[in-house]
Amino acid sequence: MRKPARFQTLPGSITAPQGFLAAGVYCDIKRLGTGKGSNKGKKRDLALIVSTAPASVAGVFTTNQVCAAPVLISLERAKRGLGRAIVVNSGNANACTGPQGLRDARAMTELTARRLKISPEDVLVCSTGRIGVKMPMTQVRAGIQAASAILNGSPTSAHCVAEAIMTSDTRPKEVAVEFKLGGRPVRVAGICKGAGMIQPTMSAVGPQARNGGLHATMLCFLTTDAAVETATLRSSLIKAVEQSFNRITVDGDMSTNDSAIILANGVAGNEALDQAAATASGRGDLAQFQTALNHVTLELAKMIVRDGEGASRFITIHLTGARTASEADAAARAVANSLLVKTSWCGGDPNWGRILDALGYSAARIAPEKVDVGYSLPGEKKVAFALKRGRPAATPFEALKKIVAQSEFDLHIDLHIGPAGAVIYTADLTEEYVDFNKGE
Repeated sequence: MRKPARFQTLPGSITAPQGFLAAGVYCDIKRLGTGKGSNKGKKRDLALIVSTAPASVAGVFTTNQVCAAPVLISLERAKRGLGRAIVVNSGNANACTGPQGLRDARAMTELTARRLKISPEDVLVCSTGRIGVKMPMTQVRAGIQAASAILNGSPTSAHCVAEAIMTSDTRPKEVAVEFKLGGRPVRVAGICKGAGMIQPTMSAVGPQARNGGLHATMLCFLTTDAAVETATLRSSLIKAVEQSFNRITVDGDMSTNDSAIILANGVAGNEALDQAAATASGRGDLAQFQTALNHVTLELAKMIVRDGEGASRFITIHLTGARTASEADAAARAVANSLLVKTSWCGGDPNWGRILDALGYSAARIAPEKVDVGYSLPGEKKVAFALKRGRPAATPFEALKKIVAQSEFDLHIDLHIGPAGAVIYTADLTEEYVDFNKGE
């Protein structure tokens, strides 16, 4: 049996891998007003992430049919498989801004490319903030100029970028790890933002992949100094996102701007990772890389849920016994997004009736007389059942309440119908969420 990847956590997030520079600046993009999430004074609001060497690039993007101009630009450029830089702003989503929005998104890449002396095609662009507001390009130009002048590889600069992409987030979200490939140290790192309008369902083909099943902006930027063949990088990112960002929900809303982008510049000097070669040789390097990337994306995804707008509880839903994977996902999401379930969790109430109700209206086949529902503390094997085979279990109500009163707990649901399962990470719904989102 192949040994699992061993890696250590490092400071510096996106600048921890060799050959990456970053900068975040304040340029007053929020001048037009973007809601309570932007009332942070002179918070940084524009950032650059730059590879000093040509890099493979891959990206996944929102499947929302209403998608922002930067998504359309970056989606096409990610398909090329090559890139050098990402320019990103907060405070303005550049969504629902028509042809001018597309011109502004392209202009952001062109301004960045000019400053870095690279091709505009090698620059990807992302935005987050208020929808329907034109980009204040005077401020954006000044921000790009200021950020390009202070690019460096320090942990401080990486932290500034993590701050610059925040909107309603209360804290930056950063991870970096190191492990070995072929005896060489390799690093994978990432930052992300998101707290509300969170139920990403991202695809490498964007809105074309929409299946009608689902509805903050979630942004994630990943860097690695590993050498990875482009198609393999894309496949690895899709796998990592599927088990992380596509497994979270705060409020069930999919953003117009959700994006996750990775740059792999190969500066670590490892033999380039390639799926076909890995299969032929039987070597575990690609599996090691995938494990590290999965770890980074999952840690970042969990940070988003823990920082959910107004959230007081983090819940991991483990659903088993569904007929198919799609039905397992549908059932778990129905529970995770039920307003009645989420508000009961807010009150520390282990209300299995609301859970069973949500399962019943989901797209999954349910046999009520077979369903188990139980709670546990995170990672504990012992489950306190509230419902067993469709009947109230013997667990005292106070024992269940004690678990649900914790800031983190696990919910276990077994449908006892088939072999499929799903895991979803979610949060409760509090008065603070309503107050935050009801408008000025």
